[in-house]
Amino acid sequence: MTQLPRPATAGGQAGLDALLADPRRALIATDFDGTLAPIVPDPQAARPHPEAVPLLATLAKAVGTLAVITGRPAADAVTLGGFDAVPGIIVLGHYGGERWQDGKLTVPPPSQAVQAARDALPGVLAAAPAGTWAEDKSYALAVHTRRTADPEAALRALRGPLGDLAARVGLTIEPGRLVIELRPPGVDKGTALTGLVGERAASSVMFCGDDLGDLPAFAAVRALRSQGVPGCAVASASAESPQVAAAADLVVPGPDGIVALLTAIAAALGVSP
Repeated sequence: MTQLPRPATAGGQAGLDALLADPRRALIATDFDGTLAPIVPDPQAARPHPEAVPLLATLAKAVGTLAVITGRPAADAVTLGGFDAVPGIIVLGHYGGERWQDGKLTVPPPSQAVQAARDALPGVLAAAPAGTWAEDKSYALAVHTRRTADPEAALRALRGPLGDLAARVGLTIEPGRLVIELRPPGVDKGTALTGLVGERAASSVMFCGDDLGDLPAFAAVRALRSQGVPGCAVASASAESPQVAAAADLVVPGPDGIVALLTAIAAALGVSP
């Protein structure tokens, strides 16, 4: 049996204990890329860890709410992740701006600010290093440098121009693992997680993430704890985002560690495929 890891903080341990004591009222939410799925150069080639979806389907037998909160469009995450195989799972895309549940997709109206950024982005990237590329997420734009000769240097060089573009059209920028995303303000994983906890009347919460965009969800876990909802923030460790591990209650080694954690939770709850 996989041993259940112990969080480094008392608050995180209390959150994990509360989840195990009353799983039917618990919420387990997780990021997709870098957490359930290894990071790959082409985002459309991302696939979850082979054991991740079967584990979520197993946990669905015991846990009240399972959710994926991702920066991707919700429909793309469902397709790439195969999450339609998990009974009752909720997939929040675009940091909570979109929602997929039971086969139904709910999306917001198009953003004029994103369209303005879309029109201007080719000019901003004209002098960017070879290998820089833009991912159009419909309601957000992401500029990746992973394929360049010096990804970190390329990212640093683009922060200023992309920040200026975002400010000009009324968007915010979110740096991540060799990516900078431009998206509408007021939309983040912390807001999405907090809203879902309230909607589901969850008595405990666990959130798993790996990137800077997951830090608002970690902050939401801490805020919820101060409001009487026990919670645990779990980092899928990455050398590219050490800040995430520093902010977590529990640190595990990448998607393999997330799968091991979910396996241990399933075993502790006495559920199996």
